[in-house]
Amino acid sequence: MPISIDACVSQHIGDRKEQQDRVGIFPHPKRGGVALAVVADGMGGHAGGALAAEQVLYTAKNNLEHYSVKEELPRTMLEASIQEAHTMIKAMRMVNEKDPHSTAVMLLLQPGKVSWAHCGDSRLYRFRGDKPFFRTTDHSYVEHLISEGKITPEQALVHPNRNILLTSMGGGEPPKIAYGEAEDLQGGDSFLLCSDGLWGYFSDAELAGVVAAFPAREAASTLISRARDRANGEGDNVSVAILRLVEVPAKK
Repeated sequence: MPISIDACVSQHIGDRKEQQDRVGIFPHPKRGGVALAVVADGMGGHAGGALAAEQVLYTAKNNLEHYSVKEELPRTMLEASIQEAHTMIKAMRMVNEKDPHSTAVMLLLQPGKVSWAHCGDSRLYRFRGDKPFFRTTDHSYVEHLISEGKITPEQALVHPNRNILLTSMGGGEPPKIAYGEAEDLQGGDSFLLCSDGLWGYFSDAELAGVVAAFPAREAASTLISRARDRANGEGDNVSVAILRLVEVPAKK
C-alpha cells in the first residue's frame, strides 16, 4: 500500500526572553521522497545561541541540496553537517565575542529508509502506532548516570545536573555524534524530533500516544500546550518536528 508523509514543525518561546531553538523540514530540491528534518537547541547568551542554532540549519539545508542520493552515504552527509556547523559555530566566537553552542538532531527520510544523527540532548523518537519503538540517547551527564545504573530515568528528570551536556557543537572538543538508520518502515510509523523544552515533561509512552492519535499539526499543538501547562511559568524554548507515515488506499 502506498505511504504518504504527514509532517509539520512547531515552536514556542516558552518563558524565555528569546527563542534560541531552530527547527525545519527541508525537501531535497531534485529528488522526490527525500527530506531532512532538523532541530537545533542553541546556547550561549543573548543572540549567541540563536546564531549557533541558525548555523546548524543553514549547514544541514545546504548539504542536503548537494546530497547525491545514488553516490553519497546518508551517514557521510549527516555527520558532515554536524562537523561543518561545529567549525562555523567555533568561528563565531572569534567574530562576535559570544560563546555560542548548539545541539543537533537530524533525520534524513528517503524512500523505504531513514537515517539520523545527533549531538547533545535534542532527541529523535520513533513510534510504531501508539507504542514507543526507539529513541536516541542523550549526550548528557544524567544519561551517563542512567547507563551506569546510578539513577533511574525518573530521577534524571528532576536531577539538579540534568542540563549538563557531555558534548555540543561549538565547544573546544570535537562533537560526539551518534548515528543510526532503519529500513523496516511501514504505515503507522512516526518520528518526533524535539528539544529538551518538550521531552522533559513527557514519558515516551505519552508522546507516542499523542502522535498516533492526531494529525501531525494537531499532535504538535497538543504536545506544546501540555508542556506549557506543566512548565508552571518556567518553561524553556520548545521546538518540534513530526513526520507520520500514513498508508494511502490504492486507487481501484
